[in-house]
Amino acid sequence: MELLELVKKHAPITGEQLAEYLSVSRPTLRSDLSLLVMLGLLDAKPKVGYFLGNAYRSGSEPMKQFQTMKVREVQGVPVNVPDTLSVHDAVITLFTENADTLLVVNDQKRFVGIVTPKDLLKITLGNAAAASIPVSMVMTRYPNIVTLLQDESVMDAIRKMSLHQVDCLPVIAPREEQAAEPEVTGWLSKSNIIRLIADIATNGELEEPDL
Repeated sequence: MELLELVKKHAPITGEQLAEYLSVSRPTLRSDLSLLVMLGLLDAKPKVGYFLGNAYRSGSEPMKQFQTMKVREVQGVPVNVPDTLSVHDAVITLFTENADTLLVVNDQKRFVGIVTPKDLLKITLGNAAAASIPVSMVMTRYPNIVTLLQDESVMDAIRKMSLHQVDCLPVIAPREEQAAEPEVTGWLSKSNIIRLIADIATNGELEEPDL
């Protein structure tokens, strides 16, 4: 990972300096740096900066395993809803499923978009009649959505989440040439990743996640 290489070369180095090297803003790196510190790959001291952590220096087997894990090994089951579902029912689904985001599929069960609480609030605030319109009218449409493939690494997923400042990403199957929309196969969130990190911290090994 580029961040680790920069820290290895320039440690101790501040978040501002890392952001400058990568030509991004400091807030863009915040979640990425936090995850690397949680993993033990980086350590940090106030007013000093970031330097390599014990897990990186020791090359522990659990950490090596985490760094080579693929999305398909840790992805969770998404909450899919049909594109004809009303905004009202979408709000209910968010609460009953305890979901942050709903994946929207068409009648062929193909992935066509996502809808978030922010989308639903924006359309219904001060407009009670909007509750009856379908989610297809308010969703963010594919392909204007950041996605993952099952064979991408978890570290690549972390990079995408950090770069695009999102907490979760849909996992899609490789797109067939003749299909306009892909099949959605799963869902990866920061909570999935943090759960894996917790397993490392408490057990010293990666357990199969209960997703």
